[in-house]
Amino acid sequence: MKQYEIRDISLAPSGHRKIQWVKDNMPLLRGLEEEFTKTKPFEGVKISLSVHLEAKTAYLCLVLAAGGAKMSVTGSNVLSTQDDVAAALADAGLKVYAFHGATQEEYDRHIEMCLEHKANIIIDDGGDLVTCLHERRPDLMEEVWGGCEETTTGVIRLKAMEKAGVLKFPMVAVNDADCKHLFDNRYGTGQSTWDSIMRNTNLIVAAKTVVVVGYGWCSRGIAMRAAALGAKVIVTEINPVKAIEAKMDGFEVMTMAKAAPYGDIFVSATGCCKTITTDHMMTMKDGAILTNAGHFDCEIDMAALEKFAVEKKERRNNIMGYKLPNDKWVNVIGEGRLVNIAAADGHPAEIMDMSFAVQAMSASYIKDNYKNLENKVIDVSREIDDVIARRKLAAWDIEIDKLTAEQEEYLNSWQF
Repeated sequence: MKQYEIRDISLAPSGHRKIQWVKDNMPLLRGLEEEFTKTKPFEGVKISLSVHLEAKTAYLCLVLAAGGAKMSVTGSNVLSTQDDVAAALADAGLKVYAFHGATQEEYDRHIEMCLEHKANIIIDDGGDLVTCLHERRPDLMEEVWGGCEETTTGVIRLKAMEKAGVLKFPMVAVNDADCKHLFDNRYGTGQSTWDSIMRNTNLIVAAKTVVVVGYGWCSRGIAMRAAALGAKVIVTEINPVKAIEAKMDGFEVMTMAKAAPYGDIFVSATGCCKTITTDHMMTMKDGAILTNAGHFDCEIDMAALEKFAVEKKERRNNIMGYKLPNDKWVNVIGEGRLVNIAAADGHPAEIMDMSFAVQAMSASYIKDNYKNLENKVIDVSREIDDVIARRKLAAWDIEIDKLTAEQEEYLNSWQF
């Protein structure tokens, strides 16, 4: 088995610098690294990980390795791997199979190479490792105890597998932990999505109309940041309760068909397919900018657009223009893939510090409890959420109040 398949091992020094920068800004993972180095909770445990392979993910891998884990690592998007970071991990002795700009065939091969490690624990982002084990390589599943899923999209896939009765091992829904989705999905996606859009377009957001597709936690962050930047925000939804939330948060709410002619910038973050179709594009303004902040590149119907467009040309780095039959152009950032990581650096380090602390502690939970767990999607324990939240406050030097004995008795009593 190859130790690594990357672009260029000589890029490692640049990757090491990136990893050191995020380490300096991830106090929760630093604390876990110190603990794991002493206690070795993953001694002899094999972990296969598929997460966007950039510096913050790399530091998580090194923290797990410090705890004794034998790591096998790949990316979770053909455009999100940073080659210098992959080289740094390979230079540190980890098994790494990923490079930027991989073809779909190369990406699939890297997923399988990562799984040939015959892992005990799977750490997934979008479900590609789990899906591969169940559909293409069940022969590599025999030593798997369980795993952890990072994203909304991945959790949706896992719950569908559980409902169909085909999920073969327990998976922790890391995405659903309070210390993940309330901060990573909202504040992380909100900031990093606009970081990508602004750096790639070099256009102002103020005075533009932004159409946000969906109003889950990711979309809430995107809408909130767009409004703060001075944009007018329209939200489209299928869920009536979330539509009411968007309206009460101050945004216009309408169908995508009605919103399409008004938008200057479109951002989809739903976990669903074909939320922006060529029918919608035909009614858009000339030069409309289309982006996807969901995991897969099917939210914008890119397959249909590639066939529908009469002309295609690169407008800027990471921006492809498509001329429609009505002679108008639409511009797609990052091939319609996850815009904040395919065309930028992803979430801020401080945000991923919390998310990856949940990952690390959930992996430990799987190791300690897998014999007693059913083959289902399971929630992150309240204890893990509480520990991470308290450590985050401590890192900020923030103290909060505690209940007195009298208050606890009051809250636990039904008699007053």
